[in-house]
Amino acid sequence: MASRREQILDTAASLFAERGFHGVSVVELGAACGISGPALYKHFPSKDAMLAEMLVEISEELLRVGRERSAQAQDATDALRALVAWHVEFALHHQPLIVVQDRDWASLPEDARERVRGLQRRYVQLWADRLCEVHPDLTPKRARAMAHAAFGMLNSTPHSAMLPEPEMAAMLERMAVGALGLG
Repeated sequence: MASRREQILDTAASLFAERGFHGVSVVELGAACGISGPALYKHFPSKDAMLAEMLVEISEELLRVGRERSAQAQDATDALRALVAWHVEFALHHQPLIVVQDRDWASLPEDARERVRGLQRRYVQLWADRLCEVHPDLTPKRARAMAHAAFGMLNSTPHSAMLPEPEMAAMLERMAVGALGLG
């Protein structure tokens, strides 16, 4: 069962994705959570803090689970396949957060922005390291570019997920595996 904080963050992510961070008032957010706007301050010091927590937490989760799945793989190819499957799962289940990060990045407090950037760099590097193992001719820069290109495709799900989820997941995995040269 999700904690009250998690419920508030999920509701905030959906509302921010729908109307933008600045398009949602604390009163509207509270009402959507079934509490008064000021009651939100029992859980978060500000609306900015909500945005920061949701984007830092999801970045931490991406990296943590990515590392776990990569470490459990038998080789670099399997690790990349596991990373693709994880990112597809993430993209299909966290579409509002993808929209919020893309559209409301400038509203993120600077310290949280730096934290998210650092986590994202480590996540990209995880993919790039596995890509260099699979494709020894790749430069680290090219491997990072490939990882970013794959993320771009996978993170397009808020706009492209038009098929039933299992079909969409299978299609995205096939496309990403092909784009990464995993055959």
